[in-house]
Amino acid sequence: MKSILTIEGNVFAKGDDINPKNPDEFINISSLIEDTNDRIIKDIVSGADSIYLLTSNQNVYGIGSNEYGQLGFDSETLNETKTNFNDEKCEIIDIQCGDQHSIMLIEDENQNENPKRKLYSCGDYEYNGLGKNENTYEFTEIKSSLFENDDNILDFSVGRLHTLILTSNSKLIGFGENLFGQLGTGNTKDQRIPIQIELSELRFNENISNYHISCGDDNSFLYYSPPSFSNLEEDLIKLFRRKEFCNISFKTENGEIIEAHKLILKYRLNQNQNQNEKLQEIISKKSIKESNQIFEMIYSNNSKINPKLYSEIKEIINLNEKIEETMKRIYLNENENENENGKDFIIERKEKQYKFPKLILIMRSELYRGMFLSVTEDTSNKVTDYSELSNKSFQIFEYWIYSNQIKDEIKITQEIIDEIQIGIDYFQLNQTNPNLLDLLIKKFNNQNQNQKKKEKCLIF
Repeated sequence: MKSILTIEGNVFAKGDDINPKNPDEFINISSLIEDTNDRIIKDIVSGADSIYLLTSNQNVYGIGSNEYGQLGFDSETLNETKTNFNDEKCEIIDIQCGDQHSIMLIEDENQNENPKRKLYSCGDYEYNGLGKNENTYEFTEIKSSLFENDDNILDFSVGRLHTLILTSNSKLIGFGENLFGQLGTGNTKDQRIPIQIELSELRFNENISNYHISCGDDNSFLYYSPPSFSNLEEDLIKLFRRKEFCNISFKTENGEIIEAHKLILKYRLNQNQNQNEKLQEIISKKSIKESNQIFEMIYSNNSKINPKLYSEIKEIINLNEKIEETMKRIYLNENENENENGKDFIIERKEKQYKFPKLILIMRSELYRGMFLSVTEDTSNKVTDYSELSNKSFQIFEYWIYSNQIKDEIKITQEIIDEIQIGIDYFQLNQTNPNLLDLLIKKFNNQNQNQKKKEKCLIF
């Protein structure tokens, strides 16, 4: 079965279950929707033998094979899919189709601060996760004790006959066919209801939201996706919680130890008195959960996380700097000892080593951002060998990494621009505010214009 969504919002599809008389001919299936005001299609989801249409009005229609109820209604024609949350204020986030079951992810819009996401299922009773003894022809909420009140759905994927779910509490949950071990339970027993799947070789931590699931026919993948630069501050906060960057300890009310980043605290707290002692006094009266929230506030200067906690520590927090400016101050400050301690990653080229702080590289390079924020690989002593850049090009690169600037005395040539372009691609440099290549070209053009003016003056 194949389908096409046009920019006008029409859907054309072909297949045995769409057009039995001429399965190779595309037909406009969106025109089959009876309500003409609901024919603008926002998204389409294709299963093995069925298709879902999500309209701009947040209505869902299904067409194709419905032998097991996988379309969410009890007929074989294009109908509006039935759900039992129609009276709620919800947004449909995603729909995925298997061979004999379908899963829908909805978000409860009544909860503004932390909208709750819920999974609804229909189709074959052996694979829809509802634990019933008959096929379900209407999307019904999957309820399980595994979905706690403070837990939320981060990601899910539907295979041919199985489903995997990733939650915000670092749980991997699955159900459905397991004949080929596609659920990852360590056996081949099918699961009618959701079960938690243990992951002995992979530890989830603050980076859980950067993991994603993909289910195939009879296999599954759990993979890590490096965070994007649009979430720079959030990702740096996660990095500051990593133990290898923590070098100062605080005790909570129960005597539990919570570790923090000493250099970050130095530049985040007001420095007119010993604020670490004052912070310890506050932490000693808090649980470890509240203490973690306090450190997130300090790292991010964010008062929205927990206003009550924030009010207790606001006097010791320095609110004058953004996190990126703080990073520059930490690693470009006049204290050479602290500066050297921060330089903890080596880039090696032409038998010469250059030391860079990981935090700076994370700010500037997608390559190192994914490397350092990964929780599955130890990169603490990793050395990169990259010798394509000339000495002058690498000096430009090194200076820009720290300052976002190019030294005035550097003479720019076309060869340098070409080399830097290679370096930008290799290091996957964050090309914003300002763009390194644009700076080079602008400087190159200005230098050429000045040179032409000098030559013109010499002629006259």
